[in-house]
Amino acid sequence: MPQPTASPAASPKGGLVNKFLDVIERAGNKLPDPAILFFVLMIAIWVLSALLSGFSFSEIDPRSGAPIVVNNLLQGGALAAFLANMVTTFTSFAPLGIVLVAMLGVGVAEHAGYINAGLKSMLTVTPKMLLTPMLILIALVSHTATDAGYVLVIPLGGVIFYAAGRHPLVGIAAAFAGVSGGFSANFIPSGIDPLLQGFTQSAAQIIDPNIQLNPLNNWFFTSASTLLIVLLGWYITERIVAPRLKGVALDGDMEDIPTMDTLSPREKRAFWVANLAILACLLVLFFWAWPQDSALRSEQGELTAFTAPLMRSIVPWIMIIFLIPGVVYGLMSGTFKGGRDVIASMTKSMKSMSYYIVMAFFCALFIDAFGRSNLGALLALKGADFLKSMALPGQVTIVGIVFLTAFVNLFIGSASAKWALIAPIMVPMLMQVGISPDLTQAAYRVGDSVSNIITPLMPYFPLIVVFCQKWVKNTGIGTLVSMMLPYTFFFGLIWTIFLIIYWMLGIPLGLQSTYEYVPL
Repeated sequence: MPQPTASPAASPKGGLVNKFLDVIERAGNKLPDPAILFFVLMIAIWVLSALLSGFSFSEIDPRSGAPIVVNNLLQGGALAAFLANMVTTFTSFAPLGIVLVAMLGVGVAEHAGYINAGLKSMLTVTPKMLLTPMLILIALVSHTATDAGYVLVIPLGGVIFYAAGRHPLVGIAAAFAGVSGGFSANFIPSGIDPLLQGFTQSAAQIIDPNIQLNPLNNWFFTSASTLLIVLLGWYITERIVAPRLKGVALDGDMEDIPTMDTLSPREKRAFWVANLAILACLLVLFFWAWPQDSALRSEQGELTAFTAPLMRSIVPWIMIIFLIPGVVYGLMSGTFKGGRDVIASMTKSMKSMSYYIVMAFFCALFIDAFGRSNLGALLALKGADFLKSMALPGQVTIVGIVFLTAFVNLFIGSASAKWALIAPIMVPMLMQVGISPDLTQAAYRVGDSVSNIITPLMPYFPLIVVFCQKWVKNTGIGTLVSMMLPYTFFFGLIWTIFLIIYWMLGIPLGLQSTYEYVPL
């Protein structure tokens, strides 16, 4: 693939949108290194918590039923706890384990050449014009496997686009938009559905103790949103993102990047035998999970519940499903000579994650401090109370929930944590003007998705920066934010309009909830 030589700022771009994105990129790239930024923000949280801890707030924390309290993190006891828990705070940082364990298997498959062979085979049967929508669709479906999309689909997006002769950052942007920006668009139910429904039902029972909501109360809407996000993401990628990145030079670590050379007969045999190994793994998993008394099911017999061992073991299964065919392909193709080469490939994949591990350390400390201070909860409750005090018509309030959630999402990454704070205020309020809890939850899910891709405080954001730096060394926070901002803007605008139209047409949002609600 010919490599352009222009830098992002030097490439000729016109129009107000591109000029605005250029400003965002330059301003964002002037920020400190992400690791330093997280450290500075942690100190700022400490100071702000000390300043606000002396104030009383009227907002009621739904988790405790008492007025919200800001905890002073500069107290002696809090500082001592910070030091005592620092190691466990880092090692229990959820994205860290997910990334490293998955990369052990992915690294073997990558360095063996199995992923390279798969990409070559895929590109021979996929029309080039459908590459972008196919990638976005795969990214959306990856939500079913919790956070697997972040460590699998997004980096592969870059590799797929490069192998197809396109700029790899365009592939990363499209995949990131699908995995994170379109988080609530998926036609396959996942564990997030019953998780959010539980908070919604508890909030609705404040008004109607007999109300029962279906765990798939938004399934029809999220399924229809899949087509919307694929088409919208396709347009944004091709018309806005790709032209901006056209002249950006590739100067990263190009080692192990696939070429478009055809597979040799030996490589073809190795590839298909490796595929049979994957099939065998999946069959073992299927027959293990199928019985109603399977150890992979939850106590209620469900496979997709968060408590089900299957859902809790998704990452180890990803490692296994990449590790086994990687080893098979490597040995049969001659890439691996023995076990030492397998371990060497794992070591190599961990070396590529060293920068992310450093960032994850400071990110984990910041997120822990932000949560312990209660500042995020205070921000969410203040915003929800302000929206309630405006007493806007229900339709306008629905739009307000989308944008309130998108704003709070810049500071609180956890979908369940935000909804636990916002639902007890917004769900009962809108029920009293005749708006169902199902619709309020759908509005929340739209807002919870669209701003994921522009906040450096999202736990996986530093990882995406690392994926981009593999191709373009000087990629910074500003580069990634400016790349993703068009998706946030158009997803937020069009998806909200889609929700309002969907509701006005009277189309069911999901499986029927069992209640008959009469406003007070």
